[in-house]
Amino acid sequence: MNYISPEKFFSLDALPLILDVRTPAEFAKGHIPNALNLPLFNDKERAEVGTLYKQKSKEAAILRGLEIAGAKMSGYVVKAKEMVKVAEVGVHCWRGGKRSESMATLLSFVGFKPLVIEGGYKAYRQFIREKLTLPNLKLHVLGGKTGSGKTDVLNSLNDLGEQVIDLEKLAHHKGSAFGALGEEPQPTSEQFENNLFDVIRKLDFSKRIWLENESKSIGRIFIPDGFWQQMNLGVYFEMEVPFENRVARLVKDYGSFPKDDLIASVNKIQKRLGGQHVKKAIEHYENGELAEAAEITLNYYDKAYQHGTDQKRFERKYRLETSNNDPKLSAEKLIEFANEFGY
Repeated sequence: MNYISPEKFFSLDALPLILDVRTPAEFAKGHIPNALNLPLFNDKERAEVGTLYKQKSKEAAILRGLEIAGAKMSGYVVKAKEMVKVAEVGVHCWRGGKRSESMATLLSFVGFKPLVIEGGYKAYRQFIREKLTLPNLKLHVLGGKTGSGKTDVLNSLNDLGEQVIDLEKLAHHKGSAFGALGEEPQPTSEQFENNLFDVIRKLDFSKRIWLENESKSIGRIFIPDGFWQQMNLGVYFEMEVPFENRVARLVKDYGSFPKDDLIASVNKIQKRLGGQHVKKAIEHYENGELAEAAEITLNYYDKAYQHGTDQKRFERKYRLETSNNDPKLSAEKLIEFANEFGY
C-alpha cells in the first residue's frame, strides 16, 4: 500500500484524480475540489456500521462492513474504471482508515496504482487551514463602494496577466442582499475553504495577488479567519466612482431580474434600510423606476461599506479616482500605480 501525506500529495507536479470513498452526505458537506465520489457505503449503511461499532463492538462493525462491501466489489471496480482512465489515483476516506485501505487494496488488484492520503479528509482539512493562515501572500485588496465595477476590474486584471482571487465567484454570491440573484446555490463554508485553497496553491507567492474587499461573510459562507486577517493587512486600493455611474451599473447588472426577486432582496435589509425607505424602493420597482430604487439602496450600502472599511487595519491605503466605464483602463491604472510604488 502506498501512502502519501496531504502536503506531499499537493506538491506533486501533476495531481492524480482523487476517489473520495466517503458517503454521499460526507462528500456533499465538503470535498477536495475535482475529487470524484466512489462511496464504499451509502449514508444508511455507514450509519448502520457506526451504530454497531458504538453499541456492540469493533469486530461486529468490521464484519458488517465486509458483508456490505463484499457484495458490491465488482460494482466498485466497474465504476472506478468509468471514472478514472489512468492507473495512478488518489484515494481517501475520513481518517485514512479502513474504508480507503479497503478500496485501495481492491483497486490495486485490478491494475490501479492507488495513493492513499494519510489521515484522509480530516488531515487534508487541517493542512489547508494551516496554509490559509500563513502570512506569505502579497495581497492587493481592491475596494470601492457598491456599483463601482470591482469584479469587472478584477477580470481585466486577470486578462492583463495579474494574479486574481475572485472570492465572490468562489462563494457564488455578490455579497449584498441582491447577491444571490443569478447565482448557483452557495457551497458550504467548508467547501468554500477547500475551493479557496485550490486557487491559492496554484499561485506564485512571490508576486502580488489581487482580490476584492469583502465582509467576513459573503452570503451565508464565511471567509476563514487566517485568510481574513491577511486580507485586512494587505495593500488597499479604493476606486472612487461617481454616484451616478454606480447607479447606472446597478441598473445594468440587476435590471433584467424579475421584479418580485428585486423586491424580495430589498426586503432582506428592511430593518437596516428603514421601513419608509423600503416602501419607497418597492414603489419604484413596481413602477419600473430602477434607477430611483438603486439610489435608495446605494445610500444605505455606502454607509455600511465605509463603516466596514474603516474597521480594517490595511497596512497601506491608496485611492484611484475613475469616472470611466472601461474596466480595462482602470486595471491598467492600478497596475501602473502598484508598479510605481513597488508593490
